[in-house]
Amino acid sequence: MKILITTGGTSEPIDQVRAITNQSTGRLGSAIAQACLEAGFEVTLITTEQASKPPAHPLLQQILIKTTQDLESALQSQVPQHQVLIHSMAVSDYRPVQMVPLEKVQEAKNLQAFLEPAQKDGKLSSAADHQVMFLEKTPKLIQQVKDWNPQIRLIGFKLLVSVSPEELLAVACASLTKNRADLIVANDLTQIDQNHHQAYLVEPDRVQEAQTKAEIAQKLVNFIRKES
Repeated sequence: MKILITTGGTSEPIDQVRAITNQSTGRLGSAIAQACLEAGFEVTLITTEQASKPPAHPLLQQILIKTTQDLESALQSQVPQHQVLIHSMAVSDYRPVQMVPLEKVQEAKNLQAFLEPAQKDGKLSSAADHQVMFLEKTPKLIQQVKDWNPQIRLIGFKLLVSVSPEELLAVACASLTKNRADLIVANDLTQIDQNHHQAYLVEPDRVQEAQTKAEIAQKLVNFIRKES
């Protein structure tokens, strides 16, 4: 069984020095990868330099990426070669187009020019007291996975903050349909800390609950075995 796992968080450059990113540590994805390796699965891990990673293993291959564009290229290449994708990476929803001093924006008669991608070589000046950053939406890669490989089993993740269990489950169920996923791991950031990670594993016909990263990882391994 060949398992593809994404973990960590993408980073989108503002210039050659600065970037916008997220707070994903990759610890859950690392725990899932470790559990899959212990189960005897071949694992390809798409991850980032800063993310937590499992120790080296004969069945483990790692692909390091930075941006959403890097991730898209890696997924297009790897998804057709694997039977399962566990897509736990925190992917940037937006990426910078330009960062412009506020005064320049206020003086502009047409903002359309600021929506054209700017050259990101070098380092932008920090002289201005206020900057305006123009962002563009990144593609929802999870929605393309079944186009690249209709047979792959897709496990997605949904993270919300300070919502009721009912709302979290409703969003997870909608994500199942929208992304043509086989299982969604739904979690609330307020229910995650170093030793605790409450999550719901949502399938079309049942919901399981887990309380730790290790329990989530083992339930995913059980799901893969059951479906193989």
